[in-house]
Amino acid sequence: MSGLGPPELLLLAVIGLVGGIGITAVGPGGVLPTIGLFALTGLSPAQVAGTAIVTHIATGALGSAAYIRSGQLREPDTRRTALILAGSALVGIWAGVIAGTVVSKHTFAVVLGGVLLATAGLVWYRARRPQAVLLDRAPTTLVAVIGVAVSAVSGIVGIGGPMLTVPLLAALGLPMLRSLACAQAQSVVIATAGTVGYLAHGTIDWPLATLVGLPELAGVLVGWKIAHALPTRALSNALITTLCVLAVYLVVQG
Repeated sequence: MSGLGPPELLLLAVIGLVGGIGITAVGPGGVLPTIGLFALTGLSPAQVAGTAIVTHIATGALGSAAYIRSGQLREPDTRRTALILAGSALVGIWAGVIAGTVVSKHTFAVVLGGVLLATAGLVWYRARRPQAVLLDRAPTTLVAVIGVAVSAVSGIVGIGGPMLTVPLLAALGLPMLRSLACAQAQSVVIATAGTVGYLAHGTIDWPLATLVGLPELAGVLVGWKIAHALPTRALSNALITTLCVLAVYLVVQG
């Protein structure tokens, strides 16, 4: 697989597992496979994005099924928000894929680092407002704007959507479990359309996608359990620190 040895392959599988846990536990998590592929392989930015994004079809579908089972995606307001996010994602994803096929390695690293810092800031903002009023429904126009913007960025760097959508919705005032549920449904659309785009450009490494994607699926179920069982404060603090460190690493390495 791209000339990688057993240690690198094992590390990529572990990164996939941890990324899957993050996807359904706190939202940001799906970016970890992208970072792993970027740092450990010789893939081009387009290959990194294409290989990473294909894994999020299955994780988004499994995450959606999990949140249907636990009831969040059966709530009318949550379904409405999820549908708006998914529909608007079809507008932004194509622009993201086109940009993702032409960006340089340095630009890719800077964009990815910027996404990490923005996410860390959003998570910090929401964590510092634990008593904020929670909303049953976010404004339709604002949700649509989030859907377009997140899908465009996701297409460039190969993430599924929860990375940015969950902290954005939570910052608006949606409960965490509802935010997580909506982002899973959006992720299916982003990943499916993104995969079609990168497949047309021939930039998907299927063996590496399988290596990362299968542990990522297992992590999705673990993360869903964590989201329902544990307080998110400690996870949020650890996540903020990790995202900031990774962002600095990417910019320096890029």
